[in-house]
Amino acid sequence: MGKNDQKINIMGLVPYLKVFRGRIFFSILLVVGSKVLLVAGPYVMKKLIDLLVIQGTSASIATIIYLLIMFFALQWGGNVLDGMKDYAFAKVQANIRRSISLKVFEHLLDLPSAFHADRSTGRVSRKITRGTTALETIFMFLSFSVIPTIIQIIFVGVVFIVLFPLSFVLAFLLFVIIYVAFTIYVTEKRQALLLETNKLDDQATGQSIDALLNYDTVKYFTNEKYEYQKYDSQLEKWSGMFIKSIRSGANLNMGQGFIITAGLAAILILAVEHFINGDATIGDFVLVTTYLANIAVPLGFLGFTYRAIKEGLANVDEMLKLLKEKNIIQDKSDAIELQDWAGEIKFENVNFGYAQEREVLSDISLAVPFKKRVALVGYSGSGKSTVPKLLLRLYDVSSGKITINGIDIREIKLQNLRSHIGIVAQDTTLFNDTIFNNIAYGKPDATKDDVEKVAKMANIFDFITNDLPDGFETIVGERGVKLSGGEKQRVAIARMLIKNPEILIFDEATASLDTKSEKIIQEEIEKLSKGNITTIVIAHRLSTIVDFDKIVVLEKGKIAEQGNHQELLSKKGVYYSLWQAQSKGIAEG
Repeated sequence: MGKNDQKINIMGLVPYLKVFRGRIFFSILLVVGSKVLLVAGPYVMKKLIDLLVIQGTSASIATIIYLLIMFFALQWGGNVLDGMKDYAFAKVQANIRRSISLKVFEHLLDLPSAFHADRSTGRVSRKITRGTTALETIFMFLSFSVIPTIIQIIFVGVVFIVLFPLSFVLAFLLFVIIYVAFTIYVTEKRQALLLETNKLDDQATGQSIDALLNYDTVKYFTNEKYEYQKYDSQLEKWSGMFIKSIRSGANLNMGQGFIITAGLAAILILAVEHFINGDATIGDFVLVTTYLANIAVPLGFLGFTYRAIKEGLANVDEMLKLLKEKNIIQDKSDAIELQDWAGEIKFENVNFGYAQEREVLSDISLAVPFKKRVALVGYSGSGKSTVPKLLLRLYDVSSGKITINGIDIREIKLQNLRSHIGIVAQDTTLFNDTIFNNIAYGKPDATKDDVEKVAKMANIFDFITNDLPDGFETIVGERGVKLSGGEKQRVAIARMLIKNPEILIFDEATASLDTKSEKIIQEEIEKLSKGNITTIVIAHRLSTIVDFDKIVVLEKGKIAEQGNHQELLSKKGVYYSLWQAQSKGIAEG
């Protein structure tokens, strides 16, 4: 990673750090105070040693006690200030991680469906996990290692300048400069390996999570070995790069160890020489060795710390890049909240494609009158299920417009638009939570009576209370795997009903139900749709929509024909063919 990338990493954290600048400044002051006391401690010990060596048994007991108390006070005082720094900085660490995690999560939820359709959930999840963990690592190392070590090096350098000859100072500075320069140079070269290792780790994690999410399909096709081999192949690529990275780190450690050892040896030789020549006392020799020992340990750790921070910044950057993903579907600055929903829905010359080279809907113009029931039918791939996605603005039209009561939906606030539309999708997914909470998701403040009422309307109340030991507190499993397709669909219908929207959309909502349940729910849908509500049904079985006000037949993304059941049959077109095919199937069944 280059210098510009590193700058981006750091700058990405600045807005979050600014919020706690007072607490951060106070923490740094505590670190400075702590190091002043800890650096002063060995100097007091030098004075004590010189006193004992020179004066021997004639040394003043009061002076000895004073120096011992001073040494204890300085050492313990440094530890106390360091602990106070941890107290002060803990809130910074926790809240910055919380703030960034929430910001990324909020942004991901706000991003349009196109983003999530193009991304592996496993890889995105991995980026967030590594990024938030890296934040903790960065702040821990900065507060526990980097900043304290830098301050300690500065103070020791000052002591060397004041107390020792220039040769000591030059040797110390040369040793530190060579060590830091070597660490930065090798770590920068190693960063490419770390980034590639992370990339391969993302791919392996994404592949494994994808297989686990679709484990039923894996079992249907007995492809456990195939998935195992795919995962093993990904891990093999990762492990090769990981080994290179570890070996690179080992080379760095050995180089750092040589520099530290050589630097310490050079300064110790100077100290021995000055002691032999009578230019230094035993206390001076002890002082030099104590400072070098105190510096050598954190310096050795500083190499690892630098690498960890560099890797952490790369992981944070990958997470922060998610915030740079543009949300192309959002409220306009002057977006309104539509108050009057008593109007028709109109698609006017709508064109749309999930990709530029593949158009899904072409020149679609249709009207859904207020309080009327309109069905969308057609062969698979005709674009039926795309219509509700556009109405909910999960995607925006490529051209044309969609209006509700004469207002372009792009002029309406998204929250306002979606809160008045209820949809039961064909591919129903539930949260890994209780049935009660899954139903109440449509109205988070729903009461027990509210939930039970819609459960009865969706013909699932008896199943919940009689067949499930935990009743409404039953955990449905990830994506609702513990329920059958029909049961999940009825929970989803209940969830939509409790929302009590002005516009109902059923995207083949009864396709997974048995005949009895379908008939009951169709009756409930009919009751709802004949009230003060507009209903759009994407129909799988044509027999369920024969009495609808309008039936729109889609073929290859275009409206082939529209009218009521009898009108469409008389045309003997696409609808007639669909009806004949289904009637024949029913008769043969």
